[in-house]
Amino acid sequence: MPEGAERHARAKDNSTVLAFDFGLKRIGVAVGEAELRTAHPLAPIAAPGFDSISRLITEWRPSRLVVGLPVAANGVHPLAKRVERFARQLEGRYHLPVARVDERFSSVEAESRLRGVKRKSVDSVAAQLLLEQYFHEAA
Repeated sequence: MPEGAERHARAKDNSTVLAFDFGLKRIGVAVGEAELRTAHPLAPIAAPGFDSISRLITEWRPSRLVVGLPVAANGVHPLAKRVERFARQLEGRYHLPVARVDERFSSVEAESRLRGVKRKSVDSVAAQLLLEQYFHEAA
């Protein structure tokens, strides 16, 4: 599908989307509605989390997934290969399209929004920001 057509399809998608901010210890999770372009953090899950992800897939029945792809200032992030593997595993296990979103600033923004709040909350707020970015780019 040409890039413009894919963006148009995403913009017209009226369904639920789950987003994941992958970490080695925890995975931040957010859920959103494409039509409303809103996203809300859910409780983070322990990595690798596939049992928990399966429960989320069953509960929310998303039409697609979003994964934050780490990009470093020099273009190579140490976690990039692991995150890409995680995204491919999601595609293979759940047979859903998985969009990759540049997460370069999501954790920094999440920490800024949550000054003084437990670190565990930051992971899912970062996932929420990824999902909001995904919806914004689809517009």
